[in-house]
Amino acid sequence: MRARRLAARWVISIESAPIERGALLIGPDGRVQAVGPDSNVPHPPDVAAEDFGEAVILPGLINTHTHLELTGFAGQVREQEFAAWIRRLRALKTTRVPADYVEAARRGLQACFAAGVTTIADTGDSGAVIQALSEAGGSGVAYQEAFGPHASDAEESLARLREKVDGSRQWATGRVRIGVSPHAPYTVSRQLFSGVARWAQEEGLPLAVHVAESQAESEFLTAGTGPFAEAWRARGIPLPQPLGRTPVRWLAEQGVLTDRTLCIHAVQASPADVELLAEYGAAVAHCPLSNHAHGHGAAPLASLLQAGIRVGLGTDSEVSVGRLDLLAEARAAGGLAPLTPHDLIALCTLGGARALGLDAQTGSLRKGKWADCAVIRLRGEQAPGEGVLASSSADVLLTCLGGKDVYRAR
Repeated sequence: MRARRLAARWVISIESAPIERGALLIGPDGRVQAVGPDSNVPHPPDVAAEDFGEAVILPGLINTHTHLELTGFAGQVREQEFAAWIRRLRALKTTRVPADYVEAARRGLQACFAAGVTTIADTGDSGAVIQALSEAGGSGVAYQEAFGPHASDAEESLARLREKVDGSRQWATGRVRIGVSPHAPYTVSRQLFSGVARWAQEEGLPLAVHVAESQAESEFLTAGTGPFAEAWRARGIPLPQPLGRTPVRWLAEQGVLTDRTLCIHAVQASPADVELLAEYGAAVAHCPLSNHAHGHGAAPLASLLQAGIRVGLGTDSEVSVGRLDLLAEARAAGGLAPLTPHDLIALCTLGGARALGLDAQTGSLRKGKWADCAVIRLRGEQAPGEGVLASSSADVLLTCLGGKDVYRAR
């Protein structure tokens, strides 16, 4: 690619205060060469330059949890009770063939780019998202899901997971990584959890898991009651033993929590659970709009951050939230913890990069990092952080990944 220079009324680099009349110089290697006040950033005569005027240049947004293979299913699952909602979604997924999932993933990825997102952490079963990411020269982690609630099926389920991961390794190139995701405590046996955790450790694979999302999940593991327990009994599956554990404690006992683990949701995390997450160095993908939509409650965001836990923001799937809007998630997170606009933007940029272990390469605009950025139009005379938070995807003018355009408004 050719070097380029971007300028705007404001630059938010994240690691320093907002810069008025700022600019960004991107090298031919796709990395940041300089960032700062416009007058201080070199302006080589042979480098293409754009000035976006009343706009903000900021790091590309990082979505730490989504399911892009489910693109197109918005509004098709209306069940209110969570276990029933999951059953309906599983039935809906059977209506698609592999090619449908790939096309859905491609559409979902383009929608992410159009919303200023440059890196995603996706969990899915079809293997379509890692293909879509690789084809687009994208950035992120695609976690291959594993299911298997019956202990007797653990060995077979682990073998299927290994086979799927091996089949997807061809797409894990450039900035695309593959990971594994034993789905959740109500869909995965103790034996499968521990088996996946050991294999992920051996292979050096990142791991993601839905945990402490609903009250029903907590009832399942602490008392053996509720809809998930009823579903296991109906299928003749022995309940997890011993009971009396919170979901977070349960994962810790199976060796799932490490500094490579991304805990998705963590709504029901108790103070003791927060201490456990901090002790093991696990990260959290916080999805406030999905949590609210399902009636799960609000995750203890302030406590997670106070404990030093790496937290990023995620949208979950469009089945849960309708439209994938990471800045809307940031606005929602602002109601759960005493955070400034700058803090909230950091949650969906550098915070997400830290949660995924990618902060040395992306998440802020700093010399040497990838030139992943979004340009967002300002409306009115708001401060830059407030203006970004008040924006929507309609205000995204440009999204660059490694210095290359992946979206440009018409």
